[in-house]
Amino acid sequence: MFRGKKYTDSAKQIDKSTLYDTADAMALVVKTAPAKFDETVELHVKLGVDSRHADQQVRGAIVLPHGTGKTQRVLVFAKGDKAEAAKAAGADFVGEMDMVQKIQSENWFDYDVVVATPDMMGVVGRLGKVLGPKGLMPSPKAGTVTPDVAKAVTEIKAGKVEYRLDKTNIIHCPIGKVSFGAEKLTENFNALMGAIVKAKPAAAKGQYIKSCVVASTMGPGVKVNGAKLV
Repeated sequence: MFRGKKYTDSAKQIDKSTLYDTADAMALVVKTAPAKFDETVELHVKLGVDSRHADQQVRGAIVLPHGTGKTQRVLVFAKGDKAEAAKAAGADFVGEMDMVQKIQSENWFDYDVVVATPDMMGVVGRLGKVLGPKGLMPSPKAGTVTPDVAKAVTEIKAGKVEYRLDKTNIIHCPIGKVSFGAEKLTENFNALMGAIVKAKPAAAKGQYIKSCVVASTMGPGVKVNGAKLV
């Protein structure tokens, strides 16, 4: 795979055989981010679980201490007072069947998170085949199916992130921007990893955190010492 000169120069500053302490890893990620734009820093954690089994799922959500640096666009399915409360809390789009029709007829995806009140899930369920593959389907585990949609919107706008396993038992999650600096990224990282460790399924056997890597959008990955996190 071809890599540009900036990436190659950045990669030379990282020892691939070293498992770095969290603070050192964040400092390296900030230092080696090669792009001219403010890159997003992502955490990639491989867990010693089998996501094919229902009792080994790892999923949840947490408000990061310093947010993600990205303002999330929120679509809320609610009616009446709940719809008004969602609007007041800063939801970008609020509706019922009109939003379902817009998504179905226009293939509309100008939002990052979907929230719904429990009574609207019958309506939202019709969008399962469309929202599901994009990871946008509301879920009680992620706090996006809730009677208190105003609180959900406020938390998402404050920097709430959802973490979940993919098919290869890896969690990919943003923890901020390069401009945050190492200290804030470390605090966000510790908060997210703390939540993932707490979410360890009782059925999980053996080593829980197999590997832990942080990387900026265009930069090389930095391995973090996962043993110190459990």
